[in-house]
Amino acid sequence: MILCHFYHEALCCATDENKPCFDQKWRDVTMNQATKGAGIDFNLTQQLQCVLSADKDELYQYLQSQSGETLLTALRNPALDENHLLALLKRRGLGEDVFTALYASKRHLESYKVIFALVCHPETPSHIAQTLLPRFYILDLAKVSTLPGVTPELRLLSERCVVQRLPTQPLGTKLTLARRGTAVVVEALLREGLPLLVEACLGNPHLKEGAVHQFIASYQSTAETISMVGRSARWKGRPNIRLAILKNPRTPAIWFTLFLPGLSRQVLRDLVSNQKLIPAQKELVRQALNNRGAAP
Repeated sequence: MILCHFYHEALCCATDENKPCFDQKWRDVTMNQATKGAGIDFNLTQQLQCVLSADKDELYQYLQSQSGETLLTALRNPALDENHLLALLKRRGLGEDVFTALYASKRHLESYKVIFALVCHPETPSHIAQTLLPRFYILDLAKVSTLPGVTPELRLLSERCVVQRLPTQPLGTKLTLARRGTAVVVEALLREGLPLLVEACLGNPHLKEGAVHQFIASYQSTAETISMVGRSARWKGRPNIRLAILKNPRTPAIWFTLFLPGLSRQVLRDLVSNQKLIPAQKELVRQALNNRGAAP
């Protein structure tokens, strides 16, 4: 009633020339009053409408906003594309609502690059990252497991996905993984026993001594792959690895000739009594004992 009374009095004072301008201002005033009455911030409403209708260039500016409402509205903008999302996912402190909105949109997840950036973002909720991870190519899965700051759960899941896919991978992919993979992945490849893979695995910095020891003692090892370990600059000088090589019945005689002189008499006696060694290998050990004479 008060607004109507004000309107009629003001209208009587308005001239014919400024009546259109007056009507526009009046609509703004009444809209502002209505939104305030409904508990809505009129200025915020106008700002979000601008975000929703912004062009591609303007969107980049809005995606730098600290306002969660602005970011969520920008995600609904029809002009939003892959480049905008990749720029957004380089930021920190986005808030869980933003990640949830991204995950809920089929349009946003049409891009493989966006999915990869979303999973690799350190603030992405774990349930979202773990759900999207199986969509990755195997080399990207391996990359996720080596990223700094990745959660233990996500690393474990990515390694498990890689290992599960190994049987169907071509040799070239396996060789790449053998050189770059984590300890879990490289150990799985080493167990395959293929000479090319063994050679690549032995140079992987993540490979652990225990895995090499287990491989030498396994049925997957051959005279060729055992010799690869024996020639490896990284592994050939390790006492436990040398002993594992000398306990294998498939080890070529050359490694007995090279490694036996560095062993104590007690270790040599243990080797002579090893039931797995073939007669020719035991004879080499006896010769080493005889050559040692009275030496300790």
